[in-house]
Amino acid sequence: MKTLTKAEEQVMQVLWKIEKGFLKDIVEAMPNPKPHSNTVATLLKILIDKKFVTTETFGRMNEYHPVISKAAYSKNTMSSLVKGYFGGSFSKAVSFLVEENKLSVDELELLLQQLKKK
Repeated sequence: MKTLTKAEEQVMQVLWKIEKGFLKDIVEAMPNPKPHSNTVATLLKILIDKKFVTTETFGRMNEYHPVISKAAYSKNTMSSLVKGYFGGSFSKAVSFLVEENKLSVDELELLLQQLKKK
């Protein structure tokens, strides 16, 4: 799976949230300050080329739909991050989060409970 730039990912976040939409719908759902519609249109073209988005044409307007789910992209991104920075070890990644105080003991215990259930 190809990686996304921050701007491309921001557009995808909106599409994942609204599920489908025309250019104006996507721009309206973007956080402030809203990018110009030409910028969003360019990003959508790139996302189509990267096969993250598809379109359905209604007259002269395109309705955009995500092809890749947020869960699939998240899984791929997390795996790439752990592989690139922690040698593929998820335990090293969790240890790093604990050491950096980004993961509390309560959160860690909750994760352990979830793992035991599986």
